[in-house]
Amino acid sequence: MKAVCNICPHKCKLSEGQYGFCNGRIGSEGKVISDNYGKITAIALDPIEKKPLYHFYPGSRILSVGSYGCNLRCPFCQNCDISMVKGTEIDYADITIEELVKKALELRSRGNIGIAYTYNEPLIGYEFVKDCSTLAKENGLKNVAVTNGYICEDPLRELLPTIDAFNIDLKSFTKEFYTKIKGNLDTVKNTIIIAAEHCHVEVTTLIIPGENDSEEEMEALSDWLGSISPDIPLHISRFFPRWKVTDKEATPVRTVYRQAEVARRKLKYVYEGNC
Repeated sequence: MKAVCNICPHKCKLSEGQYGFCNGRIGSEGKVISDNYGKITAIALDPIEKKPLYHFYPGSRILSVGSYGCNLRCPFCQNCDISMVKGTEIDYADITIEELVKKALELRSRGNIGIAYTYNEPLIGYEFVKDCSTLAKENGLKNVAVTNGYICEDPLRELLPTIDAFNIDLKSFTKEFYTKIKGNLDTVKNTIIIAAEHCHVEVTTLIIPGENDSEEEMEALSDWLGSISPDIPLHISRFFPRWKVTDKEATPVRTVYRQAEVARRKLKYVYEGNC
């Protein structure tokens, strides 16, 4: 008997011991559970601006944690070492939510404001993020999710009461691009709309030469984002060759600056990253 995962639109139907598309969820005893629950591959006390969040407690730091797996397949993935593997293919450390929250509290003296779920796609580890963010909030800590936004509406809404800020990747503004990376644009747009109604949201778009770098696309993207709120910050980032896309040059700096000029016609806060 197969169980259906309801976290993201892939809706994987999994047999006992079978991994989902994301490599972070697995069929177990007639249910789909988080295989990466409490399994940490990366942890660091980062500047909040590194998430990137420029309008959420600027100048502070946040304890950032990541696991493994992702529910998209971006061939240019900048964190492929942890996002494109199973737990059997990578080293990790086990940590309880109590241990993580305690560590975050201990780091307050170094400017820490809370916990950021980041590095890989955190929301495929939905149960861990929900449990940990609930406990963190009870202890006066802030919670941040850095996500691709590819999540179903019901689990997103269940998570919103404990998440204080999102940085959401809007990887392109065409359905064709999202089809290539095994996702869909409408889901991510819906995530941005809903999240922006409940908490602080900033958006990141990675500009890839020949893929999503037309001024027309940026005009459409920024026009839509501005229709939600012109105050939503947009981070326009530079692509660097990585994983399966090593045949392209890094995005020219002038392209990033030009895209930012286009976006500023509709948005108040636009930032050029990695330039």
